Amino acid sequence: MRNKPSFKINMPEINIYILIIGIMSLILLFYNLYIGCLFFFGFIYIVFHNWRIANFRKREWNRYIQNLSLDMDETTKKAVMNLPIPLCILEFDGNISWYNNKFYEMTGSSDLIGENIDNIIKNLNLRKVLNENKEMYTDVNYNDREYTVIYNVIKNEQNNQVKYLMMLYWMDKTDFLSLSQKYEEEKNIIMLIQVDGYDEVLKSTSEEKRSLISVDLERILSGLEMSLHAAVKRTSKDKYIVITNKQGLSKLQENKFTILDTVRDIDYGNTLPVTISIGVGRDGESIHENFQLATGALDLALGRGGDQAVIKTKDKFEFYGGKSKAVEKTTKVKSRLIGHALKEIVSQSNTIYIMGHKYPDLDAMGAAVGIYDICKSLKKETHIVLDSVNESIDEFVSRLNKNEYYKDLFISTDEAIKNCTRDTLVIVVDTHRPSYTECEELLSISKKIAVIDHHRKGVESIQETVLSFHEIYVSSTCEMVTEVIQYLEEDIKINKLTAEGLLAGISLDTKFFAFKTGVRTFEAASYLRKVGADTTEVKKLFRTNVEDFKVKAEIISNTKIIDDRICISYAKTHTDNVNVVIAQAADELLTVKKIEASFILGEKNGTIFISARSLGKINVHVLMEKLGGGGHMDIAGAQLKDVSIGDAYTIVHRIIEEYLREEE
Repeated sequence: MRNKPSFKINMPEINIYILIIGIMSLILLFYNLYIGCLFFFGFIYIVFHNWRIANFRKREWNRYIQNLSLDMDETTKKAVMNLPIPLCILEFDGNISWYNNKFYEMTGSSDLIGENIDNIIKNLNLRKVLNENKEMYTDVNYNDREYTVIYNVIKNEQNNQVKYLMMLYWMDKTDFLSLSQKYEEEKNIIMLIQVDGYDEVLKSTSEEKRSLISVDLERILSGLEMSLHAAVKRTSKDKYIVITNKQGLSKLQENKFTILDTVRDIDYGNTLPVTISIGVGRDGESIHENFQLATGALDLALGRGGDQAVIKTKDKFEFYGGKSKAVEKTTKVKSRLIGHALKEIVSQSNTIYIMGHKYPDLDAMGAAVGIYDICKSLKKETHIVLDSVNESIDEFVSRLNKNEYYKDLFISTDEAIKNCTRDTLVIVVDTHRPSYTECEELLSISKKIAVIDHHRKGVESIQETVLSFHEIYVSSTCEMVTEVIQYLEEDIKINKLTAEGLLAGISLDTKFFAFKTGVRTFEAASYLRKVGADTTEVKKLFRTNVEDFKVKAEIISNTKIIDDRICISYAKTHTDNVNVVIAQAADELLTVKKIEASFILGEKNGTIFISARSLGKINVHVLMEKLGGGGHMDIAGAQLKDVSIGDAYTIVHRIIEEYLREEE
């Protein structure tokens, strides 16, 4: 570049000085002609000299600017030619009009002038660029390299003609993406593994073979350590911690955690299957945070019945496995401890509200009345929150309202919200999901919340409880409440109608002791029979009217069978008791030969109800969970809003087909 000229631009004050000299020379002419003329001629010379110098400086400045422009053009050309990234200039029709050396090296072709860019590189949306008045970006893969292409439209004026060109800058980000992927793959993952019901499994095995189960577990986990390049440490007899990275986790996800199936195949004469639950913490800010996430994931896996893996991040969960039923525990120690804890918190509360889930069934209502009897025996003001009665509980509620023992039993949600305080004890039965409760607002008002539930744990759950009794292996919430009452029998006396409500709840969820029934279920039923429950009166609680019976028959007649083993249908005729009818129809369809699962849909007040039933081989809980529902492995359901019955039917049908494809 040329040197900058050594002159300075005239200051505006010079003209003022010359003007002053001119005025002074005119004043001198008035007093002294000779001296005034001398100064006046000097003034004329100064004006002339200043004009000449100004013109000279102007010419020099113009010459400097012109030379600078020439230097800039030359520099720009050299900079563009030697730009360290590929660059090409296109006509608006996509033909290449110019490119630099880096673009030539990128394409490996020397004859590109006039060639259309689409013939060389696909997926460049040039038309979209023309419609945008700004820089555009797009990602392109070319010759196994990843590029970010920056489009820039420029205006070129030559010989009074305006021409628009398109400049494409090719930013190679392959190495960056490779390094970023490597960084992601090497992020630490914390995995917690727990053997489900380890003591019960060992007890179900002959003593000489118990050690073989432990050895086999160690062998499987050692293989996991080798395949994932991980570190596995046993922290107790039935718990392990695994430290690996995201690449190792990806391997487990690709094969859908087949380690769950491998462990389940351990067989040394044990009558109970060997299963494990896995909690994985991922994408935490630190190892400590990943450990906390893994702990929460393991708790959720155990709360859902075990035999599954749960991956937890800050904002979502992923589930794998869950094919086995939860194993019934023979010990009732927890029920005894819960009973005494419940008695303690009830004794410390002045007002108690009990509520189940929306559209309550006999399990929810029976459990609520059972808790009511406990609270009433302790002389506490207690109410069950209930807004509306459906057909599944109307007979039972009618009996309660006629019995003086249950005077002022029910309270509306509006009244409950009005009277609830921070110290009001709110007991939730037969659900653990806030949005499913009869009155979710009570959970935000009260700071004393207790939960009693037997459903598999979902992502959404009531937090910060003073008491949580959550056992997914139990047949029903009524069974859980019955066991609590048994341990408090010295202080608690339940009414005959309460016992019948509890027995009805157990009968409902076990389908009259045909499903999910264990030794403790019969023990609870035996106790209820002993305190006065009449089985004939319980049977009457399940009677339906003729119209609902016809709707159920219609559902069954319109059933479609998928893969010769799954039934799906929906209620075409409207009925107020649709949620009860579809549940009964789903149960009825399981009596058909070769049928392993049934899915029935019905509509009520703009909400689609889905009732799913299984004989155990197909996990309907997992399928309903995809729709925001849940339940158990063999009994589950879901609710959909803002969707038609036809669209909901299509959604469920698609989920079933996806399940069958994954099973193959």
